[in-house]
Amino acid sequence: MKVLKTIDELQEVRKNINSTVGFVPTMGALHDGHISLIKKARCENEIVIVSIFVNPTQFLPGEDLDAYPRRDEADKKICEMCKVDYVFMPEISTMYGSEEILIKAPNKSYMLEGKSRPGHFDGVLQVVLKLFGLVQPTNAYFGKKDAQQLSLIEQMVKNLFLPINIVPCDIVREKDGLAMSSRNVYLDETQRKDALLISKSLYSAASLIAKGEFEVKKIKEKIHEVMKDLDVEYVAIVNKEFDEIETIELKNTVILVVARFGNTRLLDNIWL
Repeated sequence: MKVLKTIDELQEVRKNINSTVGFVPTMGALHDGHISLIKKARCENEIVIVSIFVNPTQFLPGEDLDAYPRRDEADKKICEMCKVDYVFMPEISTMYGSEEILIKAPNKSYMLEGKSRPGHFDGVLQVVLKLFGLVQPTNAYFGKKDAQQLSLIEQMVKNLFLPINIVPCDIVREKDGLAMSSRNVYLDETQRKDALLISKSLYSAASLIAKGEFEVKKIKEKIHEVMKDLDVEYVAIVNKEFDEIETIELKNTVILVVARFGNTRLLDNIWL
């Protein structure tokens, strides 16, 4: 495995690759969710490239950019164990110059996550597009936990005619059901226990649907009932185009939940 720090190093490597490239973009602090993406990329491509870059443009003022967990040496060890070929670990000055080209996210980026974090997806799409231009992957792997992000990236690839296959990957959970996230480390013992109500609410919704209840209003009521003691930011039920729906559409529905635990904000979802 080779660690690349500069654009020149990455471009020199990339021009000599004539086989399939699987790409996993991350912000580091790698956990089993990231590992599942890397392993899938390893199985499906001849070359695997992982990027580790805490992207400042997707953090809003007052968010946890400075506190975001950074474990570079551990992350490199994980990548090596997963048989990654190249790890790209640029500095901020490498990825962003003084005259920045801004990528404007579409209108749907200002609902749900974008409503809570206006401008967040501009930063996400900007850095992903830069990384796609550098890595030129055959396949790029993203987790379904960030469902709205995944949808917007898929739309960007389609709109810009990028020759990249986006591979959505299932959420990986702790044994108790909590969706894996780099921000889980912020939770104290009580918050960690309370956070289990997020996945419990989603399982309750899925159970209700399995029994034949398709009315979105009633399903939302059930979710809120389970999470009544939490600081819930939003519960949304949308189709895979992120249009709000009134009735569950099997194989075309995503239920999304966000709750806060002190300064920590956790999101989860279930795809139906």
